[in-house]
Amino acid sequence: MTVQVRLFLMMVLQLAVWGAWAPKLFPYMGMLGFSPWQQSLVGSAWGIASVAGIFFANQFADRNFAAERFMAGSHALSGLALAACAFLTSFWPFFAAYLVFSLLYVPTLSVSNSIAFANLKDPAKDFGAIRMGGTVGWVLVSWPFVFLLGAKADAAQVRWIFLVAAIVSFALAAYSLTLPHTPPKRDAQAADPLAWREAIKLLGVPFVGVLFLVTFVDSVIHNGYFVMADNFLTNRVGIAGNLSMIVLSLGQLAEIVTMFILGGVLARLGWKTTMIVGILGHAARFAVFAFFADSVPVIVAVQLLHGVCYAFFFATVYIFVDATFPKDVRSSAQGLFNLLILGIGNVGASFLFPALIAHWTDAAGKVDYRSLFLVPTGMAALAVLLLAAFFRPPQRAPVAEDAAGMTTPLVEATP
Repeated sequence: MTVQVRLFLMMVLQLAVWGAWAPKLFPYMGMLGFSPWQQSLVGSAWGIASVAGIFFANQFADRNFAAERFMAGSHALSGLALAACAFLTSFWPFFAAYLVFSLLYVPTLSVSNSIAFANLKDPAKDFGAIRMGGTVGWVLVSWPFVFLLGAKADAAQVRWIFLVAAIVSFALAAYSLTLPHTPPKRDAQAADPLAWREAIKLLGVPFVGVLFLVTFVDSVIHNGYFVMADNFLTNRVGIAGNLSMIVLSLGQLAEIVTMFILGGVLARLGWKTTMIVGILGHAARFAVFAFFADSVPVIVAVQLLHGVCYAFFFATVYIFVDATFPKDVRSSAQGLFNLLILGIGNVGASFLFPALIAHWTDAAGKVDYRSLFLVPTGMAALAVLLLAAFFRPPQRAPVAEDAAGMTTPLVEATP
């Protein structure tokens, strides 16, 4: 089995863990009777985990532990936490188990990226195809729920989202031990032992700082989609509860295509234009949600834009970070952007959108989805303007490796 195939399978399992529970998490908490502030607090767990990943977990991967062993231990323990989530129905025990899972799982997202980057000869060219495995995993894990859930599934059925995720997590823990050995970087030991500080310093570089701000805005939009989409499909559009995850997974099918062509798109369009197209995908999707909610075919079809939203922005950001930051802090830099994409953006979405839903819900329980979805549409337009006006990287597109197989970072570490 080639290294590329092994890394592809790693991504399949990595994202399947997430895809098993993410679309139904907020509807499930509603079934348990959790209040909006309690749901928001659960959503904030990933923000806490992302901060912990920057200051602690990613340091193990960067400098102290082989990355594949870090993955194995984290997924074994997070699988236990997921299993606990399935059986805990009171808020504080559920929140505690979910927080433990988040603390263990979130750092593995950046570590898995680092394993891939460390074992690919040309990450800018090959990472898109490897990361496509995560898309495949997200799609595949949605299918068991056609049989595990009913059209009007209750909490007793929906808790299967955590049990399926736990099974996949245990499988990934075992599989991680077969991944290419990715040791801590020996040449990093003489550098600042807190690599995250060097990554943060680089935010002072104007184009990196602009990208950081735009990534925050787009991550709130992106995470807001998962807060709102399942309830919108089932309660407004009229799609059966056991089919909504399949409909949502159509976006991941489109992502397979966009991830496959990402390398070529980056070479042709460059960093800025590719990212702008990705953000415009968000604006278009939410505008369709706002104005075409009565057309099931249109709502189903627009899910295909998810591939553009994810690959052309977020995957491009990961590749850009790998090309931009010095080698000894790249894992921490990936974690820094995960702090936005999975952490702060997740927290922002978890507090903002439940509050907006409550604001636009009338006495009869009917949500004004048009007003609700125009908010992320406007946020996406603002992000596009910021990126177009102020994001000016020194190089327009990824640069090929030199004869020694090395790439030159766009910025250097601060002495």
